[in-house]
Amino acid sequence: MTRREKYRAFRLLHERTGAFVLPNPWNAGSARILAAVGFEALATTSAGYAFAVGRRDSTAELTRQELLENAGEIVAATDLPVSADLQNGFGSAPEVCAETIRLAAEAGLVGGSIEDATDDAEDPIYAFDLAVGRVAAAARAAHDHEFVLTARAENFLYGRADLEDTIRRLQAFEQAGADVLYAPGLTDIEAIRKVCASVSKPVNVVMGLTGATYSVDELAALGVKRISVGGSMARAALGALLRAAREVKEQGTFTYASEAMSSAEATSYMLKGD
Repeated sequence: MTRREKYRAFRLLHERTGAFVLPNPWNAGSARILAAVGFEALATTSAGYAFAVGRRDSTAELTRQELLENAGEIVAATDLPVSADLQNGFGSAPEVCAETIRLAAEAGLVGGSIEDATDDAEDPIYAFDLAVGRVAAAARAAHDHEFVLTARAENFLYGRADLEDTIRRLQAFEQAGADVLYAPGLTDIEAIRKVCASVSKPVNVVMGLTGATYSVDELAALGVKRISVGGSMARAALGALLRAAREVKEQGTFTYASEAMSSAEATSYMLKGD
């Protein structure tokens, strides 16, 4: 499938009735497994990648080049459309965000997200006007390169449970040209409902974080179009590893192997797409 075909397929997922799940592989192998399960599109996870290489999920520790290389490996692993977690665009200036979108498209990605978090603990969220300007620049680049842009309002992930400001930002991001809107960390079903009702573009919601979780059908009924899982599948895999390691270290037993995927099954997934 060509990149243009993947882009068109990805757009259609956002236009059809109901909600779809966009799971987040962290490398080529996990991408192939998720494709084999039957998902229709994938999204990278900066958190999952960071855990895999022994770092924190931060632009201070993860470079644009290495995240795009990771994304490129995921793109090459399957024929599915792939969107990318592009952090905050890897720079404050709007033109840097636009350049990040261009490079992402060149890597074969058909979508990606830009967040309004600064990665500065003293001042974690970009001022409103700058945040909107960054999305506008990214949107122009996205539309020039057949790229689905997701704009993220990060208030709730940084201890700012201000739904009014979050909605104000999402509405401004929509007007600035974003194709999908996303406010990770919303605290309850009513907040999700209000966000969906306040905008006309598709809304992404993340499941698998702390707090309540809702089914695909429940979220679709609220107006959610897309559901991602962030780094939670990567953390689930790490959790299985830790449980196995503790069993061996603390009990001297190896019963964890009875629940492990067989070598033959793992190999069968890795052959997909070859």
